[in-house]
Amino acid sequence: MTDESQLASLVENFAGVRVLTVGDLMLDRFVYGAVDRISPEAPVPVLRIERESVMLGGVGNVARNLRALGASVCLVAVMGRDQEARDIKGLLRDDMEIESHLIEDDARPTTIKTRYIAGSQQMMRADRERVVPVVDGLAEDIIERAIADLDHAKALVLSDYGKGVLTESVLRRLIDAAVERGVPVVIDPKGSDYGPYAGATLVTPNRRELSEATGQPATTDAAIVESASALITSSSVRGILVTRSQDGMSLVLGDGSPPLHLPATAREVYDVSGAGDTVVATLAAALGAGIALDDACRLANVAAGIVVGKMGTATAAASEMAAALRQRELDFGESKTVTLDQARELANSWRGQGLTVGFTNGVFDLLHPGHVSLLRQARSCCDRLIVGLNSDSSVKRLKGESRPIQNDASRALVLGSLASVDAVVIFPDDTPLAVIESLKPDVLVKGADYTVATVVGADVVQSYGGRVMLASLEDGHSTTATVAKISGN
Repeated sequence: MTDESQLASLVENFAGVRVLTVGDLMLDRFVYGAVDRISPEAPVPVLRIERESVMLGGVGNVARNLRALGASVCLVAVMGRDQEARDIKGLLRDDMEIESHLIEDDARPTTIKTRYIAGSQQMMRADRERVVPVVDGLAEDIIERAIADLDHAKALVLSDYGKGVLTESVLRRLIDAAVERGVPVVIDPKGSDYGPYAGATLVTPNRRELSEATGQPATTDAAIVESASALITSSSVRGILVTRSQDGMSLVLGDGSPPLHLPATAREVYDVSGAGDTVVATLAAALGAGIALDDACRLANVAAGIVVGKMGTATAAASEMAAALRQRELDFGESKTVTLDQARELANSWRGQGLTVGFTNGVFDLLHPGHVSLLRQARSCCDRLIVGLNSDSSVKRLKGESRPIQNDASRALVLGSLASVDAVVIFPDDTPLAVIESLKPDVLVKGADYTVATVVGADVVQSYGGRVMLASLEDGHSTTATVAKISGN
């Protein structure tokens, strides 16, 4: 089984993966406030409104989640000609990374879901919608636009909220076109008839939806496997991932593979709004990146655990997923391993206190006295030291397939145990240039086997008045030499 650190490295593969998303588009409106009295008109609470927000919902939220993962997105959807449609266009203009093809329907008001929230408790949801199948002309427009993009897509998401966009003919044409091109298809389903989903790579019902589709209970592991297996047989889909709320997820395939049951990862659940969108987005990005199906499900499980811990229709960023996976492997509360965003916040906070921030980087595969000396010298010339650590995938590119000896979570844990190290950032690139540009350290430290001119990021640091320090080396210490000695070379 892929360990947590390896899964964290796989998250890097999401970047740039092209995913086509088609389905029911809607606007999610959130009305936040406080309740401190009961209405004198009826026994209902009075929400004193404090603020409101809007965001993309339905297949639009799938697109948002894909962007948070670093994927490239093409969105094909239908909306009305109304204020909500204009709001959606505005939100899409704010995120120019989403390529959108929106088809307008005069007879269909844009679906809007309004959630009323007091504190952290959702009190009520009000929906405005018109549920009717799209007319044949609009259906052909959807199919034509989507198939045109399939030649460039690595995965297809069909987000079916039962509003009438994904008619049986639209589903069949798009699934068949994707299968013909070898593009994996992930479907967020609706209703009890899964026949139109035949050929899909993965369908993601929740426990209630699975029961409705099969007429069978879905309470225990065994019952879920039995129900999902029956649905695979009757609908000819390749696999079913059942989302089970606080009980995690279950993957059942039609090829005879043993089922995979994944426990929930969320520590606290605040809001499940949009968690299903996060799951299908992560699955599609992972499958589009060529990641194995079981690992794709593990990644989707982690992403779902992140979003249910947030209020509103939230997303899980790739950096959050990688940090969560590494944190789980480290398995202790005071980890110094942080995301780049968290490291930047720390650096800014420290500088706000009048402290100087230093930075050094390396592989630190087998920590030896030379490493300890370098880190001690680095810490002596600043008040706080952030260490950049090459991820496993970047080490393989730099050192060969036999390295690293220890995975990045283990290396980060060892570094974090040193008093000279205040924070560790794992970076996926071959050089730490992007990290240096983001953190803007006051002092950049490398070993004396470099010159200032050859230190990556030296020109960046010097451009804003920072300095570069070359630390003296401890003779006779080298990870490469140690590895060679151990292997008898």
